[in-house]
Amino acid sequence: MAALGRLDLSPRAVVISIAAGALLLAAVLATGVRAERIGASISHGVDGMTAGLGLKLEKVFIEGESPEATRAIQQAVQLSADQPMTSIDLDAVRERVEQIGWVKSARVVRLLPDTLIVHVVEHDRLAVWQTGGVNQVIDSHGQVIAGADAGRYPNLPLVVGKGAEQAASEVLPLIAQRPRLASRVEALVRVDERRWDLRLKDGSLIQLPAFNQEAALIQLDALDQRERLLELGFARIDLRTPEEVAVRPSAGEA
Repeated sequence: MAALGRLDLSPRAVVISIAAGALLLAAVLATGVRAERIGASISHGVDGMTAGLGLKLEKVFIEGESPEATRAIQQAVQLSADQPMTSIDLDAVRERVEQIGWVKSARVVRLLPDTLIVHVVEHDRLAVWQTGGVNQVIDSHGQVIAGADAGRYPNLPLVVGKGAEQAASEVLPLIAQRPRLASRVEALVRVDERRWDLRLKDGSLIQLPAFNQEAALIQLDALDQRERLLELGFARIDLRTPEEVAVRPSAGEA
C-alpha cells in the first residue's frame, strides 16, 4: 500500500501511460519480422550458451531395434555431433523414426549433458505372406512391414493367397500348439478367403473347415495319436465336414 501511495495516478499520468503503451504495441506490430529475428537471436544465444557449458550432443543410443532396422533408424534421427542439446526437437525426431516401416512406436529422451536415447518398439514378425508371386513380411495385425526382406526370415510360416495376411493371426497359434504338425507344414493356403489348406513338405494336403478350425485340428490330433498318420503319409485329409475325417491314401498305398 505504501508503494501504491507513491505512484502518480493523476489524469495526466494515466493519459501519458496509455499513449506510451499504444505506441509500443504499434511498434511491435509494425516490426513483426524484426521481432522474429530478435526471438531467433535470443534462441541462438541460449543454444550457444548451453553449448559453451558443455551441453552438446555427443552420444545417441538406440534401444529395441533389430539389426535389420538399425541403419534406417540411425538415418532417420538426423542429428549431428556437437549440436546444442536445447536445440533438439524431440517430437520431430520421434516422428521421423516412426515413419520407418519397421517401427511401431518410438520414444525420445534427452539425457543431459550430452546424450539422446531413442527407444523403439518394432512390429512383430508373424509370417511371410505370398501374393502375386511376391513375398512380404507381415505382423500380427496383417500389416506389411515395409522394408523387411522376407528372405531373411526362413523360419517364419508361409501364408499364401488373397486375405491370408488378415486371417493368419487366428490359425497360426493353433498350428504352433501342435509341434508334430507344425514341423511338417510348408505353407498355409487361403482358399476363397474362407478357409485354409495346409500343404505339407511331403506334398500331402490337409483341408480345414471355414469354421471351428480348432475342433477340426483336435480331430486330427486324435487320429494321429491312434494311427501315427502324420508319419505314415497320405495324399489328403479332408476335415471340412464336422465330426467327420476323410483320408485319401497316398498313390503308393492305393
